[in-house]
Amino acid sequence: MAEVTVRYWAAAKAAAGVAEEPYDAVTLAEALTAVRARHPGELTRVLLRCSFLVDGDPVGTRAHETVRLAEGGTVEVLPPFAGG
Repeated sequence: MAEVTVRYWAAAKAAAGVAEEPYDAVTLAEALTAVRARHPGELTRVLLRCSFLVDGDPVGTRAHETVRLAEGGTVEVLPPFAGG
């Protein structure tokens, strides 16, 4: 297991009620499962619309089960942004 920091932005931050928090997970899928367990409800719905960065790299369309997390890494949770 790697300890990573999950950082929430915009609507995800509002739904989580915190800006960031630590999780132990090997993959992005495991981290997101833990996030959903800790924050059932609105954040679970917001995550369906989010994109993710892992250590600054976009996850894109890769399966979350294949995205490995590194010890001390960061997962950025990015809801869609509007405006310009």
